[in-house]
Amino acid sequence: MIIPCIDLMDGKVVQLVQGRDKALEGDAPLEMLRKFAAFPEIQVIDLDAAMGKGENSALVELLASRAKCRVGGGVRTAERAKRLIDLGAHRVIVGTAAFTPAIQEIAAAVGPERILIALDSKYGKIVVKGWQEATDHTAEEIVGSLEPYCGGFLCTYVDKEGMMQGTDLDWFRRLRAATKHELTAAGGVTTMDDVRALLAMDVHAALGMAIYTGRLDLADLAKLQ
Repeated sequence: MIIPCIDLMDGKVVQLVQGRDKALEGDAPLEMLRKFAAFPEIQVIDLDAAMGKGENSALVELLASRAKCRVGGGVRTAERAKRLIDLGAHRVIVGTAAFTPAIQEIAAAVGPERILIALDSKYGKIVVKGWQEATDHTAEEIVGSLEPYCGGFLCTYVDKEGMMQGTDLDWFRRLRAATKHELTAAGGVTTMDDVRALLAMDVHAALGMAIYTGRLDLADLAKLQ
């Protein structure tokens, strides 16, 4: 599956490089949904909520009411997870909280099958808190212990996120071998060869910068569905 991404900041659709620097703004949210209509699921990240700088709940609700959306950003409590489900999210993406006891409460509140745990890797280690804090764990080491709390994993190769320089296919192969859960790859997926390689190893591809810049053509991607 190919999953286009809509990242929200200050009420706008944006793309960031390395989770920090705004590189571009997209069209209005509903126009982005129209462009992405050929794809079965959309990934929506509320960057303001993730960074603790407010939230874009009205836009999240609008998008989730019009398309099947996996929604993330600031999901640190069971209450936040339930609220996103109530707003219409198909599934919620949990990052930092997955590495705290809160993940048990979140899973109990919405059901593990509604949760995707974000495994974001930088310099080989899992990073949390908006990619600002490194842990001592690699994704391959920890993925098995988190399986009971989720239906799948969103794995971001932060080193190349937003940089249009390709991704680490070997890392995704190692992750694929480490879990039978659903996997989604993000971060640096730039070419049709990248996408085909991921799909061939039964890994979904979440795409942002490459489609916003036109490097990857939506019509060509739709043919791979």
